[in-house]
Amino acid sequence: MPLFKKKEVQEEVQVYFSAVDGLKKLYKSKIRPIEEMYKYSHSDNLLSDAEFDAKPQIMLLGQYSVGKSTFIRYLLEQEYPGSHIGPEPTTDRFLCVMHGAQERRTPGNALAVSADKPYRGLSQFGTSFLSKLECSQCSAPILENLTFIDTPGVLSGEKQRIGRAYDFTSVIEWFAEKSDLILLLFDAHKLDISDEFKRVIVALKNQDEKIRVVLNKADSIDTQALMRVYGALMWSLGKVKQTPEVTRVYISSFWEKDFQNTENQALFEKEREDLFKELRNLPRYSAIRKINDLVKRARHVKVHALLIGHLKSKMPSFMGRESAQKKLLKNMDEVFRAVQREYHLPFGDFPDMEKFKADIAERDFSKFPKLDLRMIEAMDKVLSSDVPALMAQFPSEREDEAVDLTQKMAERMGDVGGPAAAGPAANPFAGYGGGVAVTQWDITPADQAKYRNIFNTCNPQNGLVSGEEAKAVLLKSRLDYETLGTVWNQSDIDQDGYLDEDEFCVAMHLCHLVMEGKTLADTLPPNLVPPSKRIAK
Repeated sequence: MPLFKKKEVQEEVQVYFSAVDGLKKLYKSKIRPIEEMYKYSHSDNLLSDAEFDAKPQIMLLGQYSVGKSTFIRYLLEQEYPGSHIGPEPTTDRFLCVMHGAQERRTPGNALAVSADKPYRGLSQFGTSFLSKLECSQCSAPILENLTFIDTPGVLSGEKQRIGRAYDFTSVIEWFAEKSDLILLLFDAHKLDISDEFKRVIVALKNQDEKIRVVLNKADSIDTQALMRVYGALMWSLGKVKQTPEVTRVYISSFWEKDFQNTENQALFEKEREDLFKELRNLPRYSAIRKINDLVKRARHVKVHALLIGHLKSKMPSFMGRESAQKKLLKNMDEVFRAVQREYHLPFGDFPDMEKFKADIAERDFSKFPKLDLRMIEAMDKVLSSDVPALMAQFPSEREDEAVDLTQKMAERMGDVGGPAAAGPAANPFAGYGGGVAVTQWDITPADQAKYRNIFNTCNPQNGLVSGEEAKAVLLKSRLDYETLGTVWNQSDIDQDGYLDEDEFCVAMHLCHLVMEGKTLADTLPPNLVPPSKRIAK
């Protein structure tokens, strides 16, 4: 009997079809209302569904001709619309390089109003900036999992005095907040950090865990010079960042040509592979990073609301409002300390004081909303209960390590001619009654671990989940009932009205296939039948 025959109203349960689905609901129900009430940010800067659904994003920063566009082209293994490479400053705009079935260029003003793109928040920077923004789409395979942001070369020398028609540093901050990885590129022949580049690096201090440094074109100098260049780079960065922590530096040359100096070829290849490994892992941990960024945002929103509530409480009811507001602005450091002491908050969660003062200076403090402690407590629950519950749906580090070990062992066995490579001839009973061809289960160990964690949140009884419990999760895929009925029929292999762990993995996998635009077969393919359900004939 099909499970999904008609729609029924179900009580909301805190089991999400995916981490992104859970993040959206937590944000819209608990965090966004506080942002809107206390004017945490510009209305265009509220998080949209497209931002939660966006692929991992990598932003490249550096002065002109350090190899940013060449780096992207090298990874794409092809040209992309709008790219132009040369020794002069060639990239004069922000270029969002994304996946598309056909090559296409979308101007900034159109991009900023596209509901399916995560860039609507850029409207706040005005047409001067949007005229320097463009989206470039092409069918490179890597773009199915990653998006790249190519930026204009940071100004240096006399050009710094000319300036730009928009706030370059603020735009970089916006992109940095949305990015999963930020690459600072340096040319081995140009290590100077200009004033504009210094302002950018300082502005990225809150995104320090995302920053990696690339010393590009390292093959153009000999070993002795490379040691000096590396030391000079670390010294310069230390002066700018003013922190004892050392940033990870990748030393290599990122283009399709052979290394010019082969003295350090082994080092360059190892460094290149280490960076590529980090890029490959970005999609795998994308949901975890989205959770991390949302938690960071929630902590900042909470502090912002407490500051606004405190300023409101210090305003007189009738007379002397203007003078009271001026006094509060002048003594903002005392306001910060008072809020920190009263609510026992870490100073690391507080905004930049001068920027906060500039944002609220033109507003009437007496019209600020009063502090709603119930909303603050609801958001505290997000941090203390909801997010940890969401994290429980992910494989633990040990499970990840087990997955990696299993995959490596399988590869190794295949390499040395073990069982994986033995083929049909390895069957000692071949030719006596017909051996059963072994078909690999196409659901990866990583996905299995993720699905099994979700299975355990569905209140399984004796290793089985009932139709109603499974329905609450599968409905969150937002697929139509006919499709979900097909999913159920194919995944309930035993046809007993329940799903065990393996069958639940099949159901989740089929839902994800449909969400990716694929069509389900009439019957479950052999490669998706769990090994525990296969019967030798």
